[in-house]
Amino acid sequence: MDKKELANETKAHLLGCIIPFWRNLRDDENGGYYGWMDYDLTVDKKAMKGSILNSRITRFFSNVYALYKKGLLTEADFMRYGYYSKDIKAEADHAYHFLRDHCIDREHGGIYWSLTYDGKPDDTTKHTYNQAFCIYALSSYYDISGDKEALELAEQLVDLIETRCTDEIGYLEAFTIDFKPESNEKLSENGVMAAKTMNTLLHVFEAYTELYRVAKNETAKKKLMWMMDTIADKIYNPTLHRQEVFFDREYNSIIDLHSYGHDIETAWLVDRGVEVLGDENYKAKMEPITRDLTAQIYRVAFDGHSLANECEKGVVNEHRIWWVQAETVIGFLNGYEKTPEHTEYLDAAFAEWDFIKNHVVDKRAGSEWFWEVDKEGKPYPDRPIVEQWKCPYHNGRMCIEVIKRISK
Repeated sequence: MDKKELANETKAHLLGCIIPFWRNLRDDENGGYYGWMDYDLTVDKKAMKGSILNSRITRFFSNVYALYKKGLLTEADFMRYGYYSKDIKAEADHAYHFLRDHCIDREHGGIYWSLTYDGKPDDTTKHTYNQAFCIYALSSYYDISGDKEALELAEQLVDLIETRCTDEIGYLEAFTIDFKPESNEKLSENGVMAAKTMNTLLHVFEAYTELYRVAKNETAKKKLMWMMDTIADKIYNPTLHRQEVFFDREYNSIIDLHSYGHDIETAWLVDRGVEVLGDENYKAKMEPITRDLTAQIYRVAFDGHSLANECEKGVVNEHRIWWVQAETVIGFLNGYEKTPEHTEYLDAAFAEWDFIKNHVVDKRAGSEWFWEVDKEGKPYPDRPIVEQWKCPYHNGRMCIEVIKRISK
């Protein structure tokens, strides 16, 4: 395989599988997109609708349309699969309208965790992670639409995060509907309850990167620099060549856990943030970290075909999770672009894509990707195909990033 073949295959997969699958989950009666499809491909049209799911779908269709506006996808590309560029824009509009009209709390501010199937508040938790993904979605939608209300809503959420979701040293996690702190069950796991997480910080960073890219928001710029300092000084562990994952309020790590997927994702997202920011001092500060994270993941987590999930207290979880595999393709492709002498990274991106298309992509008609497979590629039938976390954020973004990077 070569880079052109990788780009062609991922483009065909984006246009012929991922986009049609999510278009088919559009809810024209109640807005947004259906929130649940089980392993047997049965859609529950009355399942709750996660705001994360709908934010990520807004971002997905917006970024696909952005490829068209940049000339990286053509009208003929869409027509080959039976639809048009205007249909992609219509999906982005539909997703945005559900976010604007249902997910955002106009009384207390912020975005709800979830809605009922017909768009009423369900879980009213206000989570910083969730606010971040809405900022990303609104920023991407503004980029393709010029809708000033979308930009205003994104900037209001930034102000909310910075005034209501922080303490003196970092981002807090979970709050009640009116922003009283509450415990962080939603982003804690592995037997710990975290006051702060690497995951939330990473995706606030990602959201602010997008907002700064499309609107040059000065608060976003200032906080991007602060977050890179925090990653370098508190999150990154240079001795273990990894990020720590779960923390107490003072950023002391509270578990021995190496999240392989988050490290390879962080490497390319931080590189992207550095590029968008355009500050040579932060490039010099962060590049050694992102290079180290990429190298360590290649050494300890990649088996030549696919990426293991994580390592807790020295015990490796060998499950192959859909999002981890998608991030591996981008992460190693990015590693090769930054350090072309490391041709093994390019080979790893090719091998990972081969594993994905042969084992993670669900070949059944009307499906998309399996949530989880074992090391040999056998799927776990107790996992749904769609739920609030399982959406086109990672696999759609993988295809978009491959197209963008190889078409430079």
